[in-house]
Amino acid sequence: MSDNGSVLNDDTVNPAARHAGREPALTGCPWHDVNEMLQAAGLRPTRQRMALGWLLFGKGARHLTAEMLYEEATLAKVPVSLATVYNTLNQLTDAGLLRQVSVDGTKTYFDTNVSTHHHFYLENNHELVDIPDPHLVLQEMPEVPEGYEIARVDMVVRLRKKR
Repeated sequence: MSDNGSVLNDDTVNPAARHAGREPALTGCPWHDVNEMLQAAGLRPTRQRMALGWLLFGKGARHLTAEMLYEEATLAKVPVSLATVYNTLNQLTDAGLLRQVSVDGTKTYFDTNVSTHHHFYLENNHELVDIPDPHLVLQEMPEVPEGYEIARVDMVVRLRKKR
């Protein structure tokens, strides 16, 4: 696989991964950067993780389902099963390198942008898009049951074409 000139920016790397080990030395070479990201997150850079990471992170911020990544891997001649794609996506999510966003409880997207942000879901296209306003906030949070704390708020605003 070759360097396509894409650059991974600092927002792609989870701060928790930076503090867990060493800060990755990102060079702008997707193959090298994926290796550094995996190692910084405490994941062994196996051939399959490297190939899937290269497909995921080598094209900037994106939202993919496991099926979409599997299709990309197949087109790129990366020999992986759909189960391996799911396992890898879940491992990368657990390591803080991806953010999981559920839509309808039936479709799960994996977001390479792990910074705090919300999404539009375009119902007609089945596409997830970042909401560009970083100042978007909920006016009031619900009362949290005793013994719990809010880990993260995911807002998905569903859009459809006007009729």
